[in-house]
Amino acid sequence: MSAPGPRVSSEAANEHMEELTSLTDTAGAEIVGTLHQRIESPHPAYYIGTGKVRELREVVDQSAATLVIFDEDLSPVQGRKLERDLGVRVMDRTELIIDIFALRARSAEAKMQVELAQLHYLMPRLRRMWSHLSRIRGGIGLRGPGEMQLESDRRMIRRRIGDLKRRLTRVATQRETQRKGRVGEFQVALVGYTNAGKSSILRTLSGSDLFVENILFATLDPATRMVDLGEGYQALFTDTVGFIRKLPHDLVASFRATLEEVGQADLLCHVVDISHRSWEQQHEVVEGVLAELGIQAKQPLVVFNKVDRLTHAEEEALTERASAVLGPSVFTSTREAEGLAPLRVAIREAIRQRWPPVRLTLPATDGSVLAEVYREGEVLSRDERGDRIEITVRLPSEVVGRLRARNGLEVTELPAA
Repeated sequence: MSAPGPRVSSEAANEHMEELTSLTDTAGAEIVGTLHQRIESPHPAYYIGTGKVRELREVVDQSAATLVIFDEDLSPVQGRKLERDLGVRVMDRTELIIDIFALRARSAEAKMQVELAQLHYLMPRLRRMWSHLSRIRGGIGLRGPGEMQLESDRRMIRRRIGDLKRRLTRVATQRETQRKGRVGEFQVALVGYTNAGKSSILRTLSGSDLFVENILFATLDPATRMVDLGEGYQALFTDTVGFIRKLPHDLVASFRATLEEVGQADLLCHVVDISHRSWEQQHEVVEGVLAELGIQAKQPLVVFNKVDRLTHAEEEALTERASAVLGPSVFTSTREAEGLAPLRVAIREAIRQRWPPVRLTLPATDGSVLAEVYREGEVLSRDERGDRIEITVRLPSEVVGRLRARNGLEVTELPAA
């Protein structure tokens, strides 16, 4: 059930319904009918008009539906009245997305984050949810801690919320310790709309066996992999949970600690499905969530993915428009042999910008330093002068610091090119 406002175009309303259809499929439900209504403002009792409620009841009866899903958020009163008049279970968009997150959560942290969002959502709706206990066991909307929540009273749920927050705080502290262990590594965070191809990019770059599937929210747990970028460069890539239009605030709040790691990255790669007709709107959604997390100040590299789905003419037109509007960008594909080469080049350049060139003068017999220089950096030039060697090289700052402490080695900083 979709109820777009008067300012939403018919094309946008259809796209919203398509997205709701994908969400419903992901949750495991079979769609037997759809209904739209354009409204000036939500009805206080039903969200939709009373006449549309009667029409919706006819659709439910004729199709023998057992569940009605709204693309909008319903108040507890609206949900309770709709269920009473329709005679079936009613879900709104927020509950559907939270349920999918419960379905996809794998790690202990993700399960705690989803449970916390579920509990916050259920608190004002306990009266309606209690009535379901007698006739519904599990299923869409009641996964994870659903049964436990329905059998609990408000006091028990508040206690559980407090416990989850304390445990997640401890996890965040542990993650901070892990992050300190990565000091010195160039870190890249992949963000983007759900199903934009972030996990596919990381799997292709790293060669690791990451779970990838063409469904919404295929994975919630962030994955970090070391990636060889060629020419002696490497970086740590972290894949993050995908975003979506009207992502529930409770979920954003629950995943805030995880998503804030994005703000610690050296480079933010915003992956966009360039083949999607609403890629610009999806880009805006992601930027909005990042702004909510306070990460909007960092200039991202926009990665236009799935370019293999475009014609050459479409690619040229979009390249010119996207680069002009969004700034630094690359076009990629995980289905072509060299489809990620532009991304590797762009990240190598980003690393170079952080490594100012230095000139090293060392004895020609100092093989250990030579090996370290070639292993850790990018040699720009080498000049042998008798028993001394002069090398111009880009090196991480911690390596330069170690070399300064060695006897018989001269280190001179050079202006950035």
